[in-house]
Amino acid sequence: MKKLVVFVTCLVLLLAGCATPTRYVDPDNDQGEVSMELDYRDFEKTAQETVESMLQSGAVDNPDGGRYVLVVSRIVNDTMQRLDTDQLIKKIRVDLLNSGKVVTTTAVGIDGAEDEMNMLSRSLRDSDEFDQRGVQKKGTLQAPDLSLSGKILQRNRKVGSEQQVEYYVQLSLTDLSSGLALWEDETQVIKRGSDASVSW
Repeated sequence: MKKLVVFVTCLVLLLAGCATPTRYVDPDNDQGEVSMELDYRDFEKTAQETVESMLQSGAVDNPDGGRYVLVVSRIVNDTMQRLDTDQLIKKIRVDLLNSGKVVTTTAVGIDGAEDEMNMLSRSLRDSDEFDQRGVQKKGTLQAPDLSLSGKILQRNRKVGSEQQVEYYVQLSLTDLSSGLALWEDETQVIKRGSDASVSW
């Protein structure tokens, strides 16, 4: 029994010594292997291409001057991965905000307000505990002008002895006053690799 304990202890120490050390990755210069799944590099590339396309189209140029108010609608994940679509959409929102053309409302959304404090802060009206001069007045929330919606699709194909995974990020920008799409685009992320690689 004593030999078994010593053997197991030595094995654990040996395996621990062979572990890859944890290290930082520079997102701007990541030379690591490419996975078949969508990763942060894909989101960064897709967001950049999407915003460039939207800005070049003129769809977010407000003829009255000022910024459009954008709301994010539903972004459907139709891939085999458990994606948080907010990871991609947040990058798009930040880049659009930085462009000076668009602001995003967090007061409304498909599943309710993104930031519930928008309405909660207004529930302080008529409370004796709060100085009413600092409480948000009625009619101050801004309704959205534009809505961003879309879908992320995945298709797997066999290419010779390899597999090809195709991702399609399809987005639409809708004018909420008319219901017309002002801009639509599709960004493709295509990866090819070993059949042994997984994409989910």
